[in-house]
Amino acid sequence: MDSALTTVALPVALAIIMFGLGLSLTVGDFRRIGQSPRAVVIALAAQVLVLPAVCFGLVTLVDLDPLLAVGMMLLAASPGGTTANLFSHLFRGDVALNITLTAVNSVLAVVTLPVVVNLALAHFDPADADDVGLQLGKTLQVFAIVLVPVAIGMVVRRSSPAFADRADKPVRIASAVVLALVIAGALLAERENLADYLADIGVVAVVFCAISLTLGYVLPRVLGVEPQQALASAFEVGIHNSTLAIAVAISVLDSEALAVPAAVYGVLMFPLALAAGFLLRRLHHEPGHRVPART
Repeated sequence: MDSALTTVALPVALAIIMFGLGLSLTVGDFRRIGQSPRAVVIALAAQVLVLPAVCFGLVTLVDLDPLLAVGMMLLAASPGGTTANLFSHLFRGDVALNITLTAVNSVLAVVTLPVVVNLALAHFDPADADDVGLQLGKTLQVFAIVLVPVAIGMVVRRSSPAFADRADKPVRIASAVVLALVIAGALLAERENLADYLADIGVVAVVFCAISLTLGYVLPRVLGVEPQQALASAFEVGIHNSTLAIAVAISVLDSEALAVPAAVYGVLMFPLALAAGFLLRRLHHEPGHRVPART
């Protein structure tokens, strides 16, 4: 991939997205854990513990190429993002819960993402990735690209709420455009192998996305979480921050191939999330399913 895209465009793109996330966050979003502890804990457990295990089982079952398997694990370890919040808003999920989950899991990812990626590298041992790994220095890079822009956004919101509110829509639009460009760039970088990669990873990405959305909804419902919060959980668990996964793969781990699963997933997750949203909303409106009033 062109060095300018790797060294400049990708970090800037991710910074815009994470800054936009920070503009929507307050300290109260972290405090909200105490108000809905069951929903938060269940969704975080699904994201941090269950999802990587499910992904590992899936890529092992289909005997995926080791490098693509590590890329899938990187994706599974990536937190949700603003796209999950938008889908939750569209289908009337508990957006406040989404914001809280995104905030908390973005912080946790600084630890969990390097752990999952290094374990995956050790297990799958890709032949052409001898120098790939998230040692301390690279882990600090993950910390910088994830948390620093979020923290700046939160500071801006705290010091100037009016500006944060005005900037929210333009930054969201910019984030959507940036996401599309990042995905296109990652796929373009591997264009010579793209047909083979799509054949290898397309079905796996679809199945993983479907499992993630289903798990994110069913697990909370089984454990007594109300439908509106379970809907929010479904999008948070099922829609990953593909830009973060791509940026870590290319800018931190210096591997375009590792970014392919996240790029493919980033394209496929939109129609699947829309289908899940319509299906779950219909389920909520069936007799016996009451949608709680929004507050």
